[in-house]
Amino acid sequence: MAKVIYIDSAGREYAVDAAVGDTVMGTAVKNGVPGIVAECGGNCSCATCHVWVAEEFAPAVGPPGDMEEDLLDMGVSERRDTSRLSCQIRVTAALDGLTVEIPPEQP
Repeated sequence: MAKVIYIDSAGREYAVDAAVGDTVMGTAVKNGVPGIVAECGGNCSCATCHVWVAEEFAPAVGPPGDMEEDLLDMGVSERRDTSRLSCQIRVTAALDGLTVEIPPEQP
């Protein structure tokens, strides 16, 4: 297990236990974290699970892939250097404590 901390646009924190191998998006949906819409169910075909990864975790999470990059370019309201689609972030033991911010609105 690894802890993932979600921060919504009002600054509320949701700390949940995530199973290694699950996605950050799947963990949010299973635990009722608001703001992660996940319209495509994790198929990397929308951008409704967009998050901003905390700077200190960006190297461990890594950069977006090509398909994710395209969706981020076209589908998010405020793209940042640490923008990722949470469906594309697999939880690992090394990501224990991962903190992500949820934008105020998903496309």
